[in-house]
Amino acid sequence: MEQTEPTPTPTPTPTPTPTPTPTPTPTPTPTPTAAPTRPAGQRVLDRMGVLVALLIERPVSLYAAAVLRIGYGLLYLIFLLREFPHRDEIWGPGSPWTPALARQLSDQAEWFSILTLFDSRAYFEACYAVAVVTSALFMMGWRTRAVSVLFAVVVASFHVRAVFMTDGGDNLFLLMAVYLVFTACGRRWSLDAHRKTSAAADGERHGRRLREFRRTATTVLHNCGMFVIAAQVCFLYGSAGLYKVQGVSWGNGTALHYVLNLDLFRPWPALSLLLDEHAVAVAIAGYLTVLLQVAFPFVLFGRLKYPVLVMLVSLHLGIAVLLGLPIFSGVMIVADAVFLPDRFYRSLVHLWPRTARPPGFGQTRSPARGKTALGSKPVRGADCAGAPAVPLLPPLPRRPKRVRLTGSTHR
Repeated sequence: MEQTEPTPTPTPTPTPTPTPTPTPTPTPTPTPTAAPTRPAGQRVLDRMGVLVALLIERPVSLYAAAVLRIGYGLLYLIFLLREFPHRDEIWGPGSPWTPALARQLSDQAEWFSILTLFDSRAYFEACYAVAVVTSALFMMGWRTRAVSVLFAVVVASFHVRAVFMTDGGDNLFLLMAVYLVFTACGRRWSLDAHRKTSAAADGERHGRRLREFRRTATTVLHNCGMFVIAAQVCFLYGSAGLYKVQGVSWGNGTALHYVLNLDLFRPWPALSLLLDEHAVAVAIAGYLTVLLQVAFPFVLFGRLKYPVLVMLVSLHLGIAVLLGLPIFSGVMIVADAVFLPDRFYRSLVHLWPRTARPPGFGQTRSPARGKTALGSKPVRGADCAGAPAVPLLPPLPRRPKRVRLTGSTHR
């Protein structure tokens, strides 16, 4: 009987015990710490530093200053030409306000007028011609630094000579003429701007420190002058509005009714009577005038100033037409231009029809080979207009010619 061998029982393979995955330890969230508080004195110093940087780094509102120069020069030129037939009765020796009375008032008020130096008619005619030429040159921006001083002297002299003969617009005219002396109103849209290419050669003749001092002094005077002009307009509107609030006629809405019925301010009587028939509209216009003048200083730093400026310009246009005060209205409209940014005036140039532009307007010619855009010599730093100078590029290396290998070179 055969004996069978027992079949060996397979040993079970041990199952590997799974290794437990370690639980990540949560990272503690850092507790936010409060920003260190800066003392009030440091904040004041920081604001003063920003103000100083604004005053000395770059001139502001150059295009607005140019608009003020062009506007006031043109207005005074029109004013002198309009009163040319009546110049002797207003400022000349034949005026009811005689030169002796004008000198007496000037001595008491400590004013000065070149028209009261001599009483001869020839001297007066020469002064009048100088005033006309000065206004035209100031408007065009020719030698603006010197002409602006002469323009201020002319405006002050004619104002002092006949202080009781002109309307209220000459008061603000005199202030603006003095303020513009300190501004760089000839850097844009002027004849002086076309001579800026000579600034590079002029800079080489003067020392670097002198150039820096002149640039900083000009910037500071310009910025201060523009800020004073803006503040003067704000004070003018604010005080005029607050003064109207105190009046009874402005409070009950009848002020414009009385103004429209004054014979002294009725160049178009039929038009004044037509408007006076709409009592509600006249009262609303009076209240709106007071509101605009009082609110104007408080809307300068927002977008609300643009519709307010549009309404103020419309108001002054109405004064020019209805009350017959075009010079006063023009002076105020030009003064309002100081609050418009430079990008607005630059956009006007782009909106100018291309058909009206002279050939080559807004285009630059390519410089000759080996020369910069400003001439034959490289200019370091920035050019006179504030744009960076065109750098000189090194000449490109010539590509070496290929030499064709012939059969004799493989021997």
